[in-house]
Amino acid sequence: MKTPWLLSRELLKEILADRTSDAFVCNLIWERLDYKSMENESAILLAGPNTPEYWREKFPEAPQVISKRSASVHLTRSIPKKYKQALKSSLNFKGYGINELYPRRTRRATAVNWLLAWSLSRGEVIPARGPLPILLNPPDNPVLGHPGDQAIE
Repeated sequence: MKTPWLLSRELLKEILADRTSDAFVCNLIWERLDYKSMENESAILLAGPNTPEYWREKFPEAPQVISKRSASVHLTRSIPKKYKQALKSSLNFKGYGINELYPRRTRRATAVNWLLAWSLSRGEVIPARGPLPILLNPPDNPVLGHPGDQAIE
């Protein structure tokens, strides 16, 4: 069984700073929701045996939680109320400035908040530092994102 990528406050802040691809962010969520690749088709991830029923029924295939509005909305709704402010309380994130408000970035913030809530609800301690992917420069056009990021719907 593959171990999920270790979360750290450093990693989550880099996601908020738009220094990772949207695909990387989605993978962090999918592995925690137990989406698994099919035996013969590694590009398609399907709900696994431990995928929560809600997600398994609503999204039999791993949802694009950044590019697809409906998936982002469901991600937001699945954050328990007691963790809705986890970005502020755990990362001291004050939000994006008015000139930084793009759907991609707000959905990334939702994804980070969900990852925090997932960890905190399990009593996990999120270390200050941990492994990082190869970090990217923030995209020149935050609407389009990084090369390879899916278009926002």
